[in-house]
Amino acid sequence: MERWSGRVAVVTGASSGIGHAVARELVKKGLKVVGLARRADRIEELASSLKDSLGKLYAVKTDLSKEEDILSAFKWVKENLGGVDVLVNNAGVLNWSKLSEGKTADWKQMLDLNVLGLSICTREAIQSMKERGVDDGHIIHVNSVAGHTVSDYEGLYMYTGTKHAVTALTEGLRKELTQLKSNIRITSVSPGAVRTDMITGIGVPEEDLKNMPMLEPEDIADAVLYTLSTPPRVQVHEITIHPTGEKA
Repeated sequence: MERWSGRVAVVTGASSGIGHAVARELVKKGLKVVGLARRADRIEELASSLKDSLGKLYAVKTDLSKEEDILSAFKWVKENLGGVDVLVNNAGVLNWSKLSEGKTADWKQMLDLNVLGLSICTREAIQSMKERGVDDGHIIHVNSVAGHTVSDYEGLYMYTGTKHAVTALTEGLRKELTQLKSNIRITSVSPGAVRTDMITGIGVPEEDLKNMPMLEPEDIADAVLYTLSTPPRVQVHEITIHPTGEKA
């Protein structure tokens, strides 16, 4: 991780859960981390607790379902820190919504954040790297095991669809970067159930949650650190992480 010290990482959805854990660990490793989320006050609280760390955390209030907010955030990064070297696309939303009777607004929110927001952030990060001649940057998508299979819960099929899109977008970007002869790397990290507000607030029966094996956000942060710590010759394309005992 030493080669990333002093460089700039953008972490989306950094106000809680996985993004919060990733931002914290990157700051401890010496990176300048820009946390993007609507609840910027939570990122500011984390920044205060990390003031004695090797790196520094900056909070930029951003609604990642809105392109104008994303463009403004990346402009802030360029003007204040020079540009982006690492992007961790973590922001996402999970709405319990059946395909046969779900609300369009719920579907649109998932598509806007999980697919379009991720794609816009990726585009802006790569453009930032190209502008500055950075050819060793890294894009990490926090995907899901739902991006590789279909859930048994009928209310999660649209969410599953958005994560399958992330899987396809990861492979598509890898092919584009290869064709461009770029050394920018792209990785998908696909966790199973993680103990965050997302999974506890979607309507899964309480008894199921009680008996459900779960990962902690720190487990996913560890995977992000591992990915970034590999030498430039290593392309970690996909990491799938199940909690012990989870039904695959």
